[in-house]
Amino acid sequence: MHGAETAERQTDQQEWRPTACILCSINCGLEMQVDKGRIVKVRGDKLAPNSEGYICQKAAKLDHYQNHSARLRQPLKRQPNGEYAPISWDAAIAEITTRMRAIKAQHGGGAFAYYGGGGQGNHLGGSYSGALRAALDTPYLYTALAQEKTGDFWVNGKLFGRESCFVLEGMEHSEYCIVLGANPYMAHGVRKTRDLLKAYKKDPNRTLVVIDPRVSETAKDADIHLRVRPGMDAYLLATLIAVIFQEKLEDTGFLSQHTHGYDELRRHFIDLPVEQYATIAGVDPELARQVARGFATAKSATVRADLGIQHSLHSTLNSYLEKLLFLVTGNFNKQGGNHLMAQFAPLIGHSKAEDKKTAVTGMYGIAKLFPPNILPQEIDSDHPDRIRALVVDSANPALSAADTEAYRSAFEKLELMVVIDVAMTETARHAHYILPADSQFEKVESTYFTFGFPTNYYHLRRPILPRSGDTLPEPEIYRRLLVGLGAIPDRFPLLEKAAKLDRRLPVSRAFPLALAAALKRHPEWSKYVPVILYATLGKALPEGMQSAAAIWGVCQMYAAKFGSQVRRTGLQGKRYTLGLALFNRFLESPRPAPIATFKVEETWNLIKTGDRKINLYIPELTEWLDRLKTEALSEDKDYPFILAAGERRAYNANQIYRGPEWRKTDKEGLLRIHPSDLAKLGLVSGDKVRCRSRRGAVEAIASADESVLPGVLTLPHGFGMLYQDEQGRQLRNGPAINMLTDADHCDPIAKTPYHKYVPVALEAVDP
Repeated sequence: MHGAETAERQTDQQEWRPTACILCSINCGLEMQVDKGRIVKVRGDKLAPNSEGYICQKAAKLDHYQNHSARLRQPLKRQPNGEYAPISWDAAIAEITTRMRAIKAQHGGGAFAYYGGGGQGNHLGGSYSGALRAALDTPYLYTALAQEKTGDFWVNGKLFGRESCFVLEGMEHSEYCIVLGANPYMAHGVRKTRDLLKAYKKDPNRTLVVIDPRVSETAKDADIHLRVRPGMDAYLLATLIAVIFQEKLEDTGFLSQHTHGYDELRRHFIDLPVEQYATIAGVDPELARQVARGFATAKSATVRADLGIQHSLHSTLNSYLEKLLFLVTGNFNKQGGNHLMAQFAPLIGHSKAEDKKTAVTGMYGIAKLFPPNILPQEIDSDHPDRIRALVVDSANPALSAADTEAYRSAFEKLELMVVIDVAMTETARHAHYILPADSQFEKVESTYFTFGFPTNYYHLRRPILPRSGDTLPEPEIYRRLLVGLGAIPDRFPLLEKAAKLDRRLPVSRAFPLALAAALKRHPEWSKYVPVILYATLGKALPEGMQSAAAIWGVCQMYAAKFGSQVRRTGLQGKRYTLGLALFNRFLESPRPAPIATFKVEETWNLIKTGDRKINLYIPELTEWLDRLKTEALSEDKDYPFILAAGERRAYNANQIYRGPEWRKTDKEGLLRIHPSDLAKLGLVSGDKVRCRSRRGAVEAIASADESVLPGVLTLPHGFGMLYQDEQGRQLRNGPAINMLTDADHCDPIAKTPYHKYVPVALEAVDP
């Protein structure tokens, strides 16, 4: 039972059912009314402690995710003519695993790669995907995080000792806030975002600074807007830090007590030419000084940074500099500053120097992830150890990763490609086999974006809709693949019996004891524990909750590590009994439930250096900083505009909304352009233009917009997908921006793409 039957019996009852939004990392609590397989009404859940009734306009449209023409209803196999035909689950699993075994036998585990593992709302299935990678013996995990955040993770590893150290901003309690490379008014990304921005605006004792080339919706209401030139964030951040050092505004007491490398770091800023760097950044030097002083002297200050700097020139250096800003001023691990966070189920790990590198490009992993920018090269190669088989789960790299053409070409070179998804995506259209998953509202689900502080919450969401075809939850798909590979047996009778006894009589500890004994007899099973939990403990859980079994293990590990913090939420017990109580809390709560409550001073224990001190000085990055003095950006006359690709707007989210019908505005993904540039081209708003890069071209509708700088263009993400209109025609909705991006145009350390700095040319399209 996977929850479909339970939800089906409830379908015609019009009560409000608690669930959560699946469009961004905040996962606001929602309530929904459903009818006959459709989501008919959506409202914010006032009882959800992480959002308290807050809802944005995008969440109200979630039936467009649940019901659309591209939903997958049955397993499919590509035919010799390129068409897809239905195939049974048993046949699909047998054929896929037969081919996997053959590839592994001939080429080894390094011939496999895995992409995805869950989007903004479905991480539970990803908890089981590691077992498949273990069975295939591949370390190659590619995710969207490695297209966005690995430079940031790399810096965290150098500063705090582990790439898995996770830093949050303290916007809710901060006196002075710098928003950098983000537009939270549109993108959200912090709790109750617009309410928080209003609070800043109304409070004369708080200051909001926005650093953005565009007069964004957030910038319009900011106290100060530093309108940095595209790609010049590193110069501006270096300016702010230099002012702090040169005017002796750093917190020397904090630096002495909590850091190493202060003197070495200071040498790189003490003589930095502030006037020159600010001018290069396009910012008034005096205004930059004002911001540096305000940040350094505030009672509490924080930095909210996001993709605007992580997808721009100097990406990893930018991440270093923004962290130095709050570190050198002592605004770290304190209320209202940036601070470390103990995640419930970490999404990332820590890569070591000796870990396996990729065969073709020699790229190392960061946080146990590999960058999507290199995957096409790892496939489309004559190297004997190239990637030959790819599993994609809940991801659409054919559109969402840089260099669409490179991906399309690479996919055709694969000997085996399997896609697990709810929709016939652009990536799925290249697969040999397509395995349909239950939607996020048809199964038990959750995310690991557990970012609350001081109290953190986790939401184990119930299924609220019936299954809409011959689909399966991802954990069951992975279990069947493991059985087909011969990694585990189809059943675990003794463990199943022990799990049932344990749920009836927890004091017996029948299940953990039986599991430990089974793993002792079969140590090779230790790689597959989440799937074994699903296949055994899962069957003893309440109806529809089988896929939650992996959380039992997560709760045990978390309670063993943070017992005091868990007990502060009202639970009793130690280690196993505490972990079990935490697990039962999540099983019993239809809404977000407390995980743990931390004291701010306890966040120092999350630093993973030997002495719990921060290593400020990172030679690779201070050398890069020094090179800014001689760096020169030459204008490309053939591509005179700079495109910031992937702008967040009112009606674009991620790629789970496929058609344009959900959008009230900007249905075609307009290209923003300064009116003076449009006039020079002899065009007006509404004209169709062709935007060309060295890699490809897209067509878009131009819109004159003074919020962008002259010479700068913006296009939104979340467009370019195929959809079916009312007449049954296959149409493409707006520009597919990764037709323009080049995988080689990227950060030298993390290989994250420079999406916010794409040189392009514009030309009119004949009517």
